Amino acid sequence: MKQLIIGDIHGCYEEFIELLDKCSLSDNDEIIALGDIIDRGPDSPQVLEFFSSRQNVRSIMGNHERKHIRSYLGKLRPALSQIITERQFSEHGYKKMVDFIGDFPIYIELDNALLIHGLYEPGLKLKDQKENVLIGTMSGETYFLEKYHEPWYHLYDGDKPVIAGHHDYSSSQKPLVINDKVFLIDTGCCYGGVLTGLILPDFKIISVDCKHNYWSGLKRKYTDTIPSE
Repeated sequence: MKQLIIGDIHGCYEEFIELLDKCSLSDNDEIIALGDIIDRGPDSPQVLEFFSSRQNVRSIMGNHERKHIRSYLGKLRPALSQIITERQFSEHGYKKMVDFIGDFPIYIELDNALLIHGLYEPGLKLKDQKENVLIGTMSGETYFLEKYHEPWYHLYDGDKPVIAGHHDYSSSQKPLVINDKVFLIDTGCCYGGVLTGLILPDFKIISVDCKHNYWSGLKRKYTDTIPSE
């Protein structure tokens, strides 16, 4: 069985399907997203429908899923991307989305890799990691940089290779691989970059080009009806 690990999809459904076609998966293979499957792209409802209706498909919690949950519960003010994403759903569909993503795990540990969305703190066992660090919230990133003054991926000391999303760390829309131990595969799809997947157990990287800078286009589309961030 193969496992396709996918970086931040951000509602880029066409690119997501193109990547699946390129990987030639069987019905027995598994698809696992690293979080941020919705938000900032054009087709969050279609992506959500795929993940909520298929077998052998799952995702971990990204910081954008967490933002939607918290804003829906009134714990924070929704940012522009959350407001736009909510408008892409029906009222019932958005509530269904929030309920569904609320069950996403904070991480997934496979036999041959650890999957997270955000950051990993050195010197701690997996069970002792802070939730906001693993998810990559602003508070988690601030905590990490104030404590270590160095990118987390240079300090990673976990037992297994780690695969993460959250940022285009290479700043070049290419995966960043460090010593075959850290695989960073968010490559900025919703910003006109690339959607990247990694196939286990071979750690083979496959990417497809994004068709547009979707986030820039969505902000222009809604600029007259929604206050800027």
